[in-house]
Amino acid sequence: MNDASPVAAGRDHPKTVWSWAFFDWANSAFTTLIVTFVYATYFTGAFAPDKETGTQWWGWAVSASALLIALLSPVLGAAADKAGARKLFLGWSVVLCAAGTVALAFVTPSGGRSAVIALTIFALANVAFEVGMVFYNSFLPEIVSEEKIGRVSGYGWGLGYVGGLLCMAIALVGFVGFPGAEAFLGITKEGAWHVRSTNFLVAGWFLLFALPFFRNVSETRRGPVKLDVMGSFRELAQTYTHILRYRETFRFLLARLVFNDGLVTIFAFGAIYASGTFGMNETDVLLFGIALNVASGLGAFVFGFVDDKVGGKQTIMMTLLLLSMAAMVAVWAPTVTWFWAAGIMIGLFVGPNQSASRSLMGRFVPEKHQAEFFGFFAFSGKATAFMGPLLLGWATTAFASQRAGVATVLVFFAVGGLLLARVDERAGIAAARAG
Repeated sequence: MNDASPVAAGRDHPKTVWSWAFFDWANSAFTTLIVTFVYATYFTGAFAPDKETGTQWWGWAVSASALLIALLSPVLGAAADKAGARKLFLGWSVVLCAAGTVALAFVTPSGGRSAVIALTIFALANVAFEVGMVFYNSFLPEIVSEEKIGRVSGYGWGLGYVGGLLCMAIALVGFVGFPGAEAFLGITKEGAWHVRSTNFLVAGWFLLFALPFFRNVSETRRGPVKLDVMGSFRELAQTYTHILRYRETFRFLLARLVFNDGLVTIFAFGAIYASGTFGMNETDVLLFGIALNVASGLGAFVFGFVDDKVGGKQTIMMTLLLLSMAAMVAVWAPTVTWFWAAGIMIGLFVGPNQSASRSLMGRFVPEKHQAEFFGFFAFSGKATAFMGPLLLGWATTAFASQRAGVATVLVFFAVGGLLLARVDERAGIAAARAG
């Protein structure tokens, strides 16, 4: 997009920046309540014969959706770049994710194929969500100047965690309730409807709070949308060739390919681990999730300034080290108190890791390939994301221990950190500026 475009002309404009960042507030409800804390815990307890089997089934669904995301993201990113239709693609992804979330509320553990139906709907909703993030993230380098990109990415992640926190608090007080106390809305607990109905809250939250982005962030259309699958794959091969020319970008994406597997696994199984190993019920998990979101929001906000000061690479390296320490505490934790401490540590550093990854990619992306390269950014986060959940599920079953499964995330953090150490951030920024 050239500098005359509405978005570029409004670079660093507060209304545009905050409307963009507020989309993280909107979408966080899905990752917080569906992927991590509420529906994941409900599924493993209600649809599976035991926690270990439920953990493995959920891992399969996360892995399958990750493969689809990896395949679709670069192709759709290239198509959206060509037509100038990122907002259109993002809009459809929001609608499809919300529709899938609502559909999940009506699937009950009635035997037969109910588990397969629930997992299929979840996987498709997750694909819609993650593909949408390709288009959303690609606006970042357009709306903000390079020297502020870290903090603005941090604003988004911080708002996302605050939004997830508030949505989770509403779910707890209004829908699920505390032990011995009815929820504010008085929703029946028959058939766990008080838990399943939180899906309506998630869908409505996403649709409502996504509106400022679509109203205030502009984009110039370049032509009609043409979804030429074979042509897109040819362009995908060409994009891969382009990325190979940007050596530091390629090295960073390779590192993220590995360390993000650890993050995906934590998101998918954190609440399941809390429930299965430490006996947390739905209310306990929601309270735990609220605490983690407070920590994550604070970490993302503070480290956004650290990112702009020391650079994205160093910020990510710090968070990987600290996340590894927190994961070891979570695996070893002899009591629920120790597990809470580990969870707070994970919360503090997982937000900055994601935020700094996004801002570093924003610094490495040539202007003419924004959605296209962010498609590969999504690819790097999902192409091997099936490995984390599958390895965790295998280790959990093989050792009959969720602790053994969770310990596998340390491998991804260690290897990813070693690969990231080879990235030269200054050279990557210089290459992007040169086009």
